[in-house]
Amino acid sequence: MAEYEHILVKREEDTITITMNRAARRNSLSDQHLAELLVAFLEAGDSDATGVVLAGAGPVFSAGHDFADVSSRDLMGVRELLQLCTELMATMQSIPQVVIARVHGLATAAGCQLVASCDLAVAAESAGFALPGGKGGWFCHTPAVPVARAVGRKRLMELALTGDVIDAATALDWGMVNRVVPDAELDTAVADLLARATRGSRASKALGKQTLYAQLDRPEKDAYALALEVMAAASQLPGAREGMAAFLEKRAPEWTD
Repeated sequence: MAEYEHILVKREEDTITITMNRAARRNSLSDQHLAELLVAFLEAGDSDATGVVLAGAGPVFSAGHDFADVSSRDLMGVRELLQLCTELMATMQSIPQVVIARVHGLATAAGCQLVASCDLAVAAESAGFALPGGKGGWFCHTPAVPVARAVGRKRLMELALTGDVIDAATALDWGMVNRVVPDAELDTAVADLLARATRGSRASKALGKQTLYAQLDRPEKDAYALALEVMAAASQLPGAREGMAAFLEKRAPEWTD
């Protein structure tokens, strides 16, 4: 098993738990963090495990892309970062195991994208979900791709255009997650749903998952191609640069557009 700096990987019986472990950075998705997640999911996919749990250490699930990483990149660099992120999301859906998100605290932008890209998701009552680019300078183009397929057009538009956080109960109503439970019961609920989702023939389950995504995702490849290019290009606009600079400098942004 690979050695990791930004994640923790643990196997218990037939379940592999991959935990994002950048609590000090709110589990933001830097290039290195994304690369480690990709390797971990590929390794899990090659294993005989039946289920994979994606979790986050610290107070939030994931705050999305690491602006310190993004803001240091040119157009080609941002495109490469988004391609890596897109490859991770596709891998989570392509591996034969059932992948379930264990969500506590906030899951925003690419963190929300992670949840939407998992096969299943269980959220604590404390969880919140957002595509915050709508109220900033860098719109959530690629995160919106799987979120759209989870919640539908009008709800996607509300999430993406307002940038507001929805609570766990709303996320359940909208189809972002499968269950919402008290925080103290989160691990039990994740284990229960995963146990039910992984029973039966492993080969049948793997083929079933593959086929489900094949018929659901035919438009998604084209959508990702478009969203990736737009989001990469948009990272170079003044509003995106100002928004990231203000975030990193812990000040109010000064919009010029």
